[in-house]
Amino acid sequence: MRSDTIKKGFDKAPHRSLLRATGLKDEDFDKPFIGIANSYIDIIPGHFFLHEYGEIVKEAIREAGGVPFVFNTIGVDDGIAMGHSGMLYSLPSRELIADSIETVMNAHQLDAMICIPNCDKIVPGMIMGALRVNVPTIFVSGGPMKAGHKKDGTPIDLATAFEAVGQHAEGKMSDEELYEIECEACPSGGSCSGMFTANSMNTLCEAMGIALTGNGTILAMTPERIELVKTAAKRIVELAKEDNEKNNIRNILNEKAVHNAFVVDMAMGGSSNTVLHMLAIAREAGFNYDIRDINKISEKVAHIAKISPSLTTVHMEDVGRAGGVDAVMKEVSKRGNDILYLDNMTITGETIGERIANADIKDTEIIHTNENAYSQVGGLSILFGNLSEEGAVVKSAGIMPSMRQFKGTAICYNSQPEAIKGIMAHEVKAGNIVVIRYEGPKGGPGMQEMLAPTALIQGMGLGESVALITDGRFSGATKGASIGHVSPEAAEGGLIALVENGDEIELDVDTHLLQLNVAEDVIAERRKTLKPYKNEVTSSWLKRYSLLVSNASNGAILKTEL
Repeated sequence: MRSDTIKKGFDKAPHRSLLRATGLKDEDFDKPFIGIANSYIDIIPGHFFLHEYGEIVKEAIREAGGVPFVFNTIGVDDGIAMGHSGMLYSLPSRELIADSIETVMNAHQLDAMICIPNCDKIVPGMIMGALRVNVPTIFVSGGPMKAGHKKDGTPIDLATAFEAVGQHAEGKMSDEELYEIECEACPSGGSCSGMFTANSMNTLCEAMGIALTGNGTILAMTPERIELVKTAAKRIVELAKEDNEKNNIRNILNEKAVHNAFVVDMAMGGSSNTVLHMLAIAREAGFNYDIRDINKISEKVAHIAKISPSLTTVHMEDVGRAGGVDAVMKEVSKRGNDILYLDNMTITGETIGERIANADIKDTEIIHTNENAYSQVGGLSILFGNLSEEGAVVKSAGIMPSMRQFKGTAICYNSQPEAIKGIMAHEVKAGNIVVIRYEGPKGGPGMQEMLAPTALIQGMGLGESVALITDGRFSGATKGASIGHVSPEAAEGGLIALVENGDEIELDVDTHLLQLNVAEDVIAERRKTLKPYKNEVTSSWLKRYSLLVSNASNGAILKTEL
């Protein structure tokens, strides 16, 4: 076992002495040492109860014949960090989480790991760290939140609350109704109830085979979730006892697994952030994933499940009731043998094909058939053109048909706060394309999410007449013609830095186009006189991050060589 490095041989007497101080006995030194990476933190709704899961996992590991060691990572709640300088720390936290996983697991040479994430950057951060360590690893998230409901029974969620701010600002909503939404939108613990970033990533863990069936859909804080946690804990001990490299996470989360993740992402219209994270995960898995291949997948995969924010009446609990991720994969696979890699292994020892063999759709109003799909192409699109030579991402599942092809005049802001102020002041009119720049990984730094401005646009009734593009990114709760991850970003001299108010911008989701319709000679003259904007940053961590981070089309990963 890998842990023999710290527990076997006469020369490890000092090491064993320290381990005995933690409570270990003679009989424990022949058992596998299992790391439990827990992201418990009080301030995040999806995480405040995870210490209870940690105790359940510890007990189950002991019962199965392993020795558990809990350690914690940090976490940032994107919803709470939204719309102010705290959001600068969200994406960088992914790197800190990955680093902490690698540090604890390798410093102590633990044999296997079970990860307990739930929200935002914590899931991909843990995956990235696990891939560096490369031991048997199972992911079991905290689970999704229940949908909220207004007094009249209307289902609501976090996206409802953000959009309500714009409606209130326009005088379209009373103080009382806003307060009701505030109090009811997030009714319980768990990751926010729609197909936002957290639930998108927890769902993709199933598609990649590193989590058990139900990881993305079984509600948090329920008996069913507790059983899933126990099963995952027992399975990780089995894998550790096998002591076989075939169980290492890189042999499961491989290039085929990343492909399968994007297939499910397309079928379910996941958060645009999944593109950012899956590109980074691919790099940690040891290969480069061409962002252009995402559009090739989209052309083959029907969009068969529409979930909030794209469809406000459907939430993760509904998807689980309708057959879950397995049913989605089973239906998708019916379009041809080249859609999913059914032969790829999962952490349970079965292939994806074997896992989904008996799955079926139990409610075709929630999970559609291929023939009755919302769209015969997937729910995400990568746009290219002179404005995004290296790509930009849009959650096409959340766009109204009238906005799939759109030409508009630019109105430019050099930061998210500046944009929020301008939108609230009614500077943005129908026919505009809002440009928010210098908010990319390097320029922000930290690539802020833009839920506040997009929710304001929706709440103010401009969702079908205004688009938004940014080198920043969007919350999974965002909907509408919101194009993010524009690369190259403004801070590295991308064309988005040269757009001026009144310029015509054209987007076409179906042909994957994002174009600035300005003559080349005019652009050349602007470049000569460009005075780059720079956000003032005092944080030493964010300054280091800015120096090392790549752009979004490269997964916003940190350079390891200068």
